[in-house]
Amino acid sequence: MPTMTAAQKRERDRREYDAFIAVCPSRQLLDRLTEKWVTLDLCSLGERDMRYSELARRIAGVSQKMLTQTLRNLERDGLVTRTVTPTVPVTVDYAITDLGRSLLVVVHQLKSWAEAHMDEVQTARESYDASVGA
Repeated sequence: MPTMTAAQKRERDRREYDAFIAVCPSRQLLDRLTEKWVTLDLCSLGERDMRYSELARRIAGVSQKMLTQTLRNLERDGLVTRTVTPTVPVTVDYAITDLGRSLLVVVHQLKSWAEAHMDEVQTARESYDASVGA
């Protein structure tokens, strides 16, 4: 393996993604992926393709604005596809892409972990709040 100069190392580092660097594009992607509606949208679409109205019913508490915004962002990132069928009224179907499916494994694990450990987290929160007098 050839030796690299400091300048070559800096150039290599500029070409590689590193989310710890503030201007790295991967940090923007991490910001997007950690939004709660993203997780719930992807998990829902991982079950099957859904219409907008089905997603809205499936994900309790999401506003129309947030659902629309989240789905647009997921479509822009290539994680979801949107298909419009010219019916009366117009039918809009959403489906997860192969790229989205590759992320789904991680998202399902995160969702499952949160559901499995919520009691422990709640206990820790109560203990912490009691110790700081919150």
